[in-house]
Amino acid sequence: MENHNINDRIRGSLIGGAIGDALGYPVEFIYPYHRIQEKYGINGITRYDTTQWWTENTDNNGTAVVSDDTQMTLFTACGILNAQKNQTAILSEICEAYLEWLCTQMEKNKKGFDQCWIRRLPELNARRAPGNTCISALRHIMAGLTPHNNSKGCGGIMRISPIPLYGAVDNRMDIREACHLAAEASKLTHQHPLGYIPSAFTAYLIYRLAQDQHPDAESFRKYIKESLDFIQESYPEHPEEVEKFNRLIQTAVQWAETPEDAVRVIEKELGGGWVAEETAAIAVYCSLAHFNDFEKAMIAAVNHSGDSDSTGAVTGNILGAAMGYEALPAFYKENLELHRVILHIADDLYAGAESQFE
Repeated sequence: MENHNINDRIRGSLIGGAIGDALGYPVEFIYPYHRIQEKYGINGITRYDTTQWWTENTDNNGTAVVSDDTQMTLFTACGILNAQKNQTAILSEICEAYLEWLCTQMEKNKKGFDQCWIRRLPELNARRAPGNTCISALRHIMAGLTPHNNSKGCGGIMRISPIPLYGAVDNRMDIREACHLAAEASKLTHQHPLGYIPSAFTAYLIYRLAQDQHPDAESFRKYIKESLDFIQESYPEHPEEVEKFNRLIQTAVQWAETPEDAVRVIEKELGGGWVAEETAAIAVYCSLAHFNDFEKAMIAAVNHSGDSDSTGAVTGNILGAAMGYEALPAFYKENLELHRVILHIADDLYAGAESQFE
Protein backbone atom coordinates (compact mmCIF):
# COMPACT_ATOMS: atom_id res chain seq x y z
CA MET A 1 0.00 0.00 0.00
CA GLU A 2 1.22 3.52 -0.80
CA ASN A 3 2.09 5.44 2.32
CA HIS A 4 -0.25 8.35 1.63
CA ASN A 5 -3.09 5.83 1.55
CA ILE A 6 -2.34 4.33 4.95
CA ASN A 7 -1.98 7.83 6.38
CA ASP A 8 -5.54 8.48 5.19
CA ARG A 9 -6.67 5.23 6.84
CA ILE A 10 -5.14 6.26 10.17
CA ARG A 11 -6.93 9.58 9.92
CA GLY A 12 -10.13 7.77 8.98
CA SER A 13 -9.98 5.36 11.90
CA LEU A 14 -9.32 8.01 14.54
CA ILE A 15 -11.85 10.47 13.13
CA GLY A 16 -14.32 7.64 12.53
CA GLY A 17 -14.04 6.65 16.16
CA ALA A 18 -14.59 10.22 17.30
CA ILE A 19 -17.64 10.50 15.01
CA GLY A 20 -19.24 7.40 16.52
CA ASP A 21 -18.38 8.64 19.98
CA ALA A 22 -19.87 12.11 19.42
CA LEU A 23 -23.00 10.73 17.75
CA GLY A 24 -23.64 8.20 20.50
CA TYR A 25 -22.61 10.24 23.53
CA PRO A 26 -25.96 12.09 23.94
CA VAL A 27 -27.92 8.82 24.10
CA GLU A 28 -25.47 6.70 26.12
CA PHE A 29 -27.65 6.78 29.21
CA ILE A 30 -31.09 6.98 27.60
CA TYR A 31 -33.04 3.74 27.87
CA PRO A 32 -35.14 1.98 26.86
CA TYR A 33 -34.74 2.69 23.16
CA HIS A 34 -38.18 4.21 22.67
CA ARG A 35 -37.04 7.14 24.80
CA ILE A 36 -34.30 7.85 22.22
CA GLN A 37 -37.01 7.79 19.55
CA GLU A 38 -39.17 10.15 21.60
CA LYS A 39 -36.32 12.64 21.73
CA TYR A 40 -34.81 12.27 18.26
CA GLY A 41 -37.48 10.72 16.04
CA ILE A 42 -38.51 7.30 14.79
CA ASN A 43 -35.02 6.53 13.40
CA GLY A 44 -33.30 7.58 16.61
CA ILE A 45 -30.34 9.94 16.60
CA THR A 46 -28.94 10.33 13.07
CA ARG A 47 -27.08 13.67 13.26
CA TYR A 48 -25.03 15.31 15.96
CA ASP A 49 -26.86 16.85 18.89
CA THR A 50 -24.77 19.96 19.57
CA THR A 51 -26.93 21.38 22.37
CA GLN A 52 -24.80 19.58 24.97
CA TRP A 53 -27.77 19.22 27.31
CA TRP A 54 -26.25 16.02 28.79
CA THR A 55 -22.88 17.56 29.76
CA GLU A 56 -21.74 20.10 32.29
CA ASN A 57 -21.10 22.51 29.41
CA THR A 58 -24.24 24.42 28.48
CA ASP A 59 -22.65 27.01 26.19
CA ASN A 60 -24.49 25.58 23.16
CA ASN A 61 -21.54 26.45 20.95
CA GLY A 62 -22.54 24.13 18.13
CA THR A 63 -19.81 21.56 18.79
CA ALA A 64 -20.39 17.81 18.70
CA VAL A 65 -18.53 16.87 21.86
CA VAL A 66 -16.72 13.59 22.42
CA SER A 67 -16.62 11.48 25.55
CA ASP A 68 -13.90 9.83 27.60
CA ASP A 69 -13.63 7.26 24.79
CA THR A 70 -11.93 9.72 22.45
CA GLN A 71 -10.02 11.35 25.29
CA MET A 72 -8.41 8.06 26.28
CA THR A 73 -7.79 7.12 22.64
CA LEU A 74 -5.78 10.30 22.20
CA PHE A 75 -3.83 9.61 25.40
CA THR A 76 -3.08 6.12 24.06
CA ALA A 77 -1.63 7.73 20.95
CA CYS A 78 0.42 10.17 23.00
CA GLY A 79 1.80 7.29 25.05
CA ILE A 80 2.98 5.58 21.87
CA LEU A 81 4.62 8.77 20.61
CA ASN A 82 6.24 9.44 23.99
CA ALA A 83 7.76 5.96 23.86
CA GLN A 84 9.34 6.76 20.51
CA LYS A 85 10.58 10.13 21.74
CA ASN A 86 12.03 8.72 24.98
CA GLN A 87 13.10 5.35 23.54
CA THR A 88 11.18 3.56 26.27
CA ALA A 89 8.69 0.69 26.39
CA ILE A 90 5.37 1.52 24.72
CA LEU A 91 3.16 -0.15 27.33
CA SER A 92 4.76 1.73 30.22
CA GLU A 93 4.40 5.04 28.37
CA ILE A 94 0.76 4.28 27.58
CA CYS A 95 0.21 3.63 31.27
CA GLU A 96 1.88 6.94 32.13
CA ALA A 97 -0.34 8.69 29.60
CA TYR A 98 -3.43 7.16 31.21
CA LEU A 99 -2.27 8.48 34.56
CA GLU A 100 -2.04 11.94 33.00
CA TRP A 101 -5.60 11.50 31.82
CA LEU A 102 -6.54 10.53 35.39
CA CYS A 103 -5.05 13.80 36.60
CA THR A 104 -7.29 15.70 34.21
CA GLN A 105 -10.32 13.93 35.63
CA MET A 106 -9.21 14.71 39.19
CA GLU A 107 -8.45 18.33 38.26
CA LYS A 108 -4.97 17.91 39.70
CA ASN A 109 -1.45 18.53 38.51
CA LYS A 110 1.00 15.89 39.66
CA LYS A 111 4.74 16.23 39.27
CA GLY A 112 6.11 13.97 36.57
CA PHE A 113 2.80 13.52 34.76
CA ASP A 114 3.22 16.20 32.13
CA GLN A 115 4.52 14.39 29.06
CA CYS A 116 1.38 14.56 26.88
CA TRP A 117 0.92 17.91 25.16
CA ILE A 118 -2.82 17.34 24.81
CA ARG A 119 -3.04 17.73 28.58
CA ARG A 120 -3.00 21.50 27.99
CA LEU A 121 -6.22 21.45 25.97
CA PRO A 122 -9.42 22.31 27.87
CA GLU A 123 -11.39 19.61 26.01
CA LEU A 124 -9.03 16.99 27.37
CA ASN A 125 -9.51 18.27 30.91
CA ALA A 126 -13.30 18.05 30.88
CA ARG A 127 -15.07 15.19 32.65
CA ARG A 128 -16.95 13.28 29.98
CA ALA A 129 -18.58 10.40 31.87
CA PRO A 130 -15.31 8.62 32.73
CA GLY A 131 -15.63 4.92 33.45
CA ASN A 132 -15.53 3.94 37.11
CA THR A 133 -13.27 0.95 36.44
CA CYS A 134 -10.72 3.08 34.59
CA ILE A 135 -10.69 5.68 37.36
CA SER A 136 -10.41 3.09 40.15
CA ALA A 137 -7.68 1.01 38.48
CA LEU A 138 -5.59 4.04 37.56
CA ARG A 139 -5.91 5.42 41.09
CA HIS A 140 -4.42 2.16 42.33
CA ILE A 141 -1.55 2.37 39.85
CA MET A 142 -0.84 5.98 40.77
CA ALA A 143 -0.71 4.94 44.44
CA GLY A 144 1.89 2.30 43.58
CA LEU A 145 -0.55 -0.60 43.86
CA THR A 146 -1.48 -3.28 41.36
CA PRO A 147 -5.16 -3.09 40.46
CA HIS A 148 -7.13 -6.28 40.91
CA ASN A 149 -10.57 -6.49 39.38
CA ASN A 150 -12.66 -8.86 37.35
CA SER A 151 -14.03 -6.21 35.02
CA LYS A 152 -14.74 -6.88 31.37
CA GLY A 153 -16.25 -3.45 30.77
CA CYS A 154 -15.77 -1.74 27.42
CA GLY A 155 -13.44 0.90 28.87
CA GLY A 156 -10.47 -1.09 27.61
CA ILE A 157 -11.51 -1.79 24.03
CA MET A 158 -12.72 1.71 23.12
CA ARG A 159 -9.26 3.30 23.42
CA ILE A 160 -6.82 0.95 21.65
CA SER A 161 -7.11 1.88 17.96
CA PRO A 162 -3.86 3.92 17.85
CA ILE A 163 -1.85 0.78 18.61
CA PRO A 164 -2.68 -1.25 15.47
CA LEU A 165 -2.73 1.93 13.38
CA TYR A 166 0.78 2.84 14.45
CA GLY A 167 1.97 -0.74 14.04
CA ALA A 168 0.52 -1.13 10.55
CA VAL A 169 2.71 1.60 9.01
CA ASP A 170 5.51 -0.17 7.14
CA ASN A 171 4.95 -3.14 9.48
CA ARG A 172 6.50 -1.25 12.40
CA MET A 173 5.02 -3.97 14.57
CA ASP A 174 4.15 -7.48 13.60
CA ILE A 175 0.37 -7.83 13.70
CA ARG A 176 0.60 -10.27 16.61
CA GLU A 177 2.77 -7.88 18.58
CA ALA A 178 0.32 -5.05 17.98
CA CYS A 179 -2.65 -7.16 19.03
CA HIS A 180 -0.99 -8.41 22.20
CA LEU A 181 0.02 -4.85 23.06
CA ALA A 182 -3.58 -3.69 22.59
CA ALA A 183 -4.73 -6.41 24.96
CA GLU A 184 -2.09 -5.52 27.54
CA ALA A 185 -3.03 -1.83 27.33
CA SER A 186 -6.63 -2.80 28.08
CA LYS A 187 -5.54 -5.15 30.85
CA LEU A 188 -3.99 -2.23 32.71
CA THR A 189 -7.50 -1.39 33.88
CA HIS A 190 -9.71 -4.38 32.96
CA GLN A 191 -8.41 -7.72 34.19
CA HIS A 192 -11.15 -10.15 33.20
CA PRO A 193 -10.02 -12.09 30.11
CA LEU A 194 -13.02 -10.77 28.21
CA GLY A 195 -12.00 -7.27 29.24
CA TYR A 196 -8.83 -7.47 27.12
CA ILE A 197 -9.11 -10.36 24.64
CA PRO A 198 -11.67 -8.41 22.54
CA SER A 199 -9.10 -5.63 22.24
CA ALA A 200 -6.63 -8.01 20.60
CA PHE A 201 -9.40 -9.16 18.24
CA THR A 202 -10.37 -5.60 17.30
CA ALA A 203 -6.75 -4.55 16.85
CA TYR A 204 -6.31 -7.38 14.35
CA LEU A 205 -9.24 -6.13 12.27
CA ILE A 206 -8.03 -2.52 12.31
CA TYR A 207 -4.48 -3.49 11.37
CA ARG A 208 -5.57 -5.68 8.45
CA LEU A 209 -8.14 -3.21 7.12
CA ALA A 210 -5.70 -0.30 7.32
CA GLN A 211 -3.19 -2.23 5.20
CA ASP A 212 -5.70 -3.54 2.65
CA GLN A 213 -5.57 -1.53 -0.57
CA HIS A 214 -9.16 -2.34 -1.55
CA PRO A 215 -11.05 -3.87 1.37
CA ASP A 216 -14.58 -5.14 0.86
CA ALA A 217 -17.16 -7.04 2.88
CA GLU A 218 -15.74 -10.38 1.79
CA SER A 219 -12.20 -9.55 2.87
CA PHE A 220 -13.61 -8.19 6.13
CA ARG A 221 -15.28 -11.56 6.79
CA LYS A 222 -11.93 -13.21 6.11
CA TYR A 223 -10.19 -10.93 8.63
CA ILE A 224 -12.86 -11.69 11.23
CA LYS A 225 -12.17 -15.41 10.84
CA GLU A 226 -8.41 -14.87 10.95
CA SER A 227 -8.76 -12.78 14.09
CA LEU A 228 -10.87 -15.41 15.84
CA ASP A 229 -8.23 -18.01 14.96
CA PHE A 230 -5.55 -15.69 16.30
CA ILE A 231 -7.44 -15.26 19.58
CA GLN A 232 -7.83 -18.99 19.99
CA GLU A 233 -4.11 -19.55 19.40
CA SER A 234 -3.02 -16.67 21.63
CA TYR A 235 -5.11 -17.34 24.73
CA PRO A 236 -5.22 -21.13 25.27
CA GLU A 237 -5.32 -20.51 29.03
CA HIS A 238 -8.81 -19.05 28.70
CA PRO A 239 -10.72 -21.61 26.59
CA GLU A 240 -14.18 -20.88 28.01
CA GLU A 241 -13.89 -17.13 27.50
CA VAL A 242 -12.47 -17.54 23.99
CA GLU A 243 -15.29 -19.91 23.05
CA LYS A 244 -17.92 -17.55 24.43
CA PHE A 245 -16.40 -14.67 22.49
CA ASN A 246 -16.18 -16.76 19.32
CA ARG A 247 -19.86 -17.67 19.53
CA LEU A 248 -20.90 -14.05 20.01
CA ILE A 249 -18.85 -12.81 17.05
CA GLN A 250 -20.20 -15.62 14.85
CA THR A 251 -23.70 -14.55 15.89
CA ALA A 252 -22.89 -10.99 14.84
CA VAL A 253 -21.61 -12.17 11.45
CA GLN A 254 -24.70 -14.28 10.84
CA TRP A 255 -27.14 -11.49 11.71
CA ALA A 256 -25.23 -9.04 9.49
CA GLU A 257 -26.34 -11.09 6.50
CA THR A 258 -30.08 -10.63 7.20
CA PRO A 259 -32.33 -7.55 6.83
CA GLU A 260 -33.46 -7.89 10.46
CA ASP A 261 -34.09 -4.70 12.47
CA ALA A 262 -30.74 -3.57 13.89
CA VAL A 263 -32.10 -2.46 17.26
CA ARG A 264 -33.67 -5.85 17.85
CA VAL A 265 -30.51 -7.70 16.81
CA ILE A 266 -28.28 -5.62 19.06
CA GLU A 267 -30.51 -5.68 22.11
CA LYS A 268 -31.75 -9.29 21.84
CA GLU A 269 -28.82 -11.09 20.26
CA LEU A 270 -25.63 -9.14 20.98
CA GLY A 271 -26.16 -7.21 24.21
CA GLY A 272 -25.84 -3.56 25.10
CA GLY A 273 -22.13 -3.05 24.61
CA TRP A 274 -21.44 -2.31 28.27
CA VAL A 275 -18.87 -5.12 28.28
CA ALA A 276 -16.04 -5.51 25.79
CA GLU A 277 -17.15 -8.67 24.02
CA GLU A 278 -20.54 -7.10 23.29
CA THR A 279 -18.95 -3.87 22.06
CA ALA A 280 -16.77 -5.87 19.65
CA ALA A 281 -19.75 -7.92 18.47
CA ILE A 282 -21.94 -4.87 17.86
CA ALA A 283 -19.09 -3.16 15.97
CA VAL A 284 -18.59 -6.25 13.79
CA TYR A 285 -22.33 -6.52 13.13
CA CYS A 286 -22.77 -2.86 12.17
CA SER A 287 -19.56 -2.70 10.13
CA LEU A 288 -20.30 -5.87 8.18
CA ALA A 289 -23.99 -5.13 7.62
CA HIS A 290 -23.16 -1.66 6.26
CA PHE A 291 -19.58 -2.05 5.06
CA ASN A 292 -20.02 0.42 2.21
CA ASP A 293 -22.24 2.91 4.04
CA PHE A 294 -20.57 4.66 6.96
CA GLU A 295 -23.66 6.69 7.83
CA LYS A 296 -25.92 3.64 8.13
CA ALA A 297 -23.28 1.84 10.18
CA MET A 298 -23.02 4.76 12.59
CA ILE A 299 -26.76 5.08 12.99
CA ALA A 300 -27.08 1.35 13.67
CA ALA A 301 -24.15 1.36 16.09
CA VAL A 302 -25.49 4.06 18.43
CA ASN A 303 -29.25 3.55 18.36
CA HIS A 304 -29.92 1.05 21.12
CA SER A 305 -30.32 1.03 24.89
CA GLY A 306 -26.68 0.28 25.64
CA ASP A 307 -23.28 1.98 25.66
CA SER A 308 -23.91 3.92 22.46
CA ASP A 309 -20.79 6.08 22.40
CA SER A 310 -18.43 3.11 22.81
CA THR A 311 -20.18 0.92 20.24
CA GLY A 312 -20.21 3.90 17.88
CA ALA A 313 -16.54 4.62 18.54
CA VAL A 314 -15.30 1.07 17.87
CA THR A 315 -17.49 0.76 14.78
CA GLY A 316 -16.03 4.05 13.55
CA ASN A 317 -12.49 2.87 14.27
CA ILE A 318 -13.04 -0.28 12.20
CA LEU A 319 -14.85 1.25 9.22
CA GLY A 320 -12.67 4.35 9.25
CA ALA A 321 -9.61 2.11 8.89
CA ALA A 322 -11.25 0.48 5.88
CA MET A 323 -12.54 3.64 4.17
CA GLY A 324 -10.06 6.35 5.08
CA TYR A 325 -10.69 9.93 6.11
CA GLU A 326 -11.45 11.34 2.68
CA ALA A 327 -14.33 8.88 2.17
CA LEU A 328 -16.09 9.75 5.44
CA PRO A 329 -19.26 11.85 5.07
CA ALA A 330 -18.48 15.57 5.20
CA PHE A 331 -21.41 16.36 7.49
CA TYR A 332 -19.92 14.12 10.19
CA LYS A 333 -16.60 15.97 9.99
CA GLU A 334 -18.21 19.37 10.49
CA ASN A 335 -18.40 20.69 14.05
CA LEU A 336 -16.64 17.62 15.44
CA GLU A 337 -14.80 18.53 18.62
CA LEU A 338 -10.99 18.18 18.48
CA HIS A 339 -11.10 17.56 14.71
CA ARG A 340 -7.79 19.31 14.01
CA VAL A 341 -6.15 17.76 17.06
CA ILE A 342 -7.19 14.24 16.04
CA LEU A 343 -5.88 14.73 12.49
CA HIS A 344 -2.60 16.07 13.87
CA ILE A 345 -2.16 13.07 16.15
CA ALA A 346 -3.10 10.72 13.31
CA ASP A 347 -0.36 12.25 11.17
CA ASP A 348 2.11 11.94 14.04
CA LEU A 349 1.23 8.24 14.42
CA TYR A 350 1.86 7.81 10.72
CA ALA A 351 5.20 9.63 10.92
CA GLY A 352 6.15 7.82 14.11
CA ALA A 353 7.13 11.02 15.89
CA GLU A 354 5.47 13.88 17.72
CA SER A 355 5.35 17.23 15.93
CA GLN A 356 4.42 20.75 16.98
CA PHE A 357 0.69 21.46 16.98
CA GLU A 358 -0.21 24.86 15.63
